[in-house]
Amino acid sequence: MESRVALVTGSARGMGRAIALALAEACAAVAVHYRSDAAGADETVAAILGTGKGSAAFRADLADEAEVTALVGAVERAFGRIDILVNNVGPFLVKAWYELSAGDWDALLRVNLVGAFSCMKSVLPGMRRRKWGRIINIGYSRAEQLGAFPTIAPYAAAKTGLVILTRTAAKTEAGHGITVNMVSPGLIRGGALPADKNIDPETLGSFEDVARAVLSLTSEGAAKITGTNVIVAGTWKM
Repeated sequence: MESRVALVTGSARGMGRAIALALAEACAAVAVHYRSDAAGADETVAAILGTGKGSAAFRADLADEAEVTALVGAVERAFGRIDILVNNVGPFLVKAWYELSAGDWDALLRVNLVGAFSCMKSVLPGMRRRKWGRIINIGYSRAEQLGAFPTIAPYAAAKTGLVILTRTAAKTEAGHGITVNMVSPGLIRGGALPADKNIDPETLGSFEDVARAVLSLTSEGAAKITGTNVIVAGTWKM
C-alpha cells in the first residue's frame, strides 16, 4: 500500500476527514476534496502532511460532471495516479416527502448517486490500466431495507441506488483487479442525529469506526471482497 494514492470526496471535515487520515496511515498520498469548506480542507491536508505523507486540496462540485472529470485529472497530474476512491459526499434533506419539490429530488440524487457514478467512471481508466483499484462508496445503514422513509425519501432512494451501482460495478470490474464495496454508517457521534429522540451517544459509532472499515477494504488482503455492503451501525435498526 505504500505507493498507493487515495482520493476522498468531502474530506474537509467529519467522516471524510477521518477516512482521509486513516488512509494516510497506509498510503503514499491522500487527495482531499471539498466544495465550499476550503479552510477545513486545508486543515485536513495539514494533518496528513504532518504524518509525512503527501496531500493537497482539490475543489469541485460533484453535481457537475465536467468538474468531476477536472477533479480526477487534477489529482492524477498532482500524484500520478488514483488507486483508491472513497465516495464520501452524501448530503441529505430532512423534509416530509409530500413537501418535496422536483428540484429537491434532483439535487439529492445528483450528488449522492450521479456524483458518485461520475467519480467512479472517471477513475476507472487508470485503475484498469494498472490492474488494481479500490472503490468504496459511503452508504446508509438502512439502504437495503425497502421500507418507508417519510422524511428522507430522496436520500434513502439515492443510497439504495448506490447499493445497486456498487454491485454492478463490482461485477464488471472484477476482471480488472478492481474491487467496489460500500460502507454504510448508522447514526454516528458528531453526525446528524434526530432531534426528537433520546439517544445514548455511547451506543453510537464514531467517524473512526467507519474509517477503519474503509481502510480494511482497501488492503491487499481484501482483493476478493467485492460487492459487499459493510454496515457500521451496531444494532441500530437491526
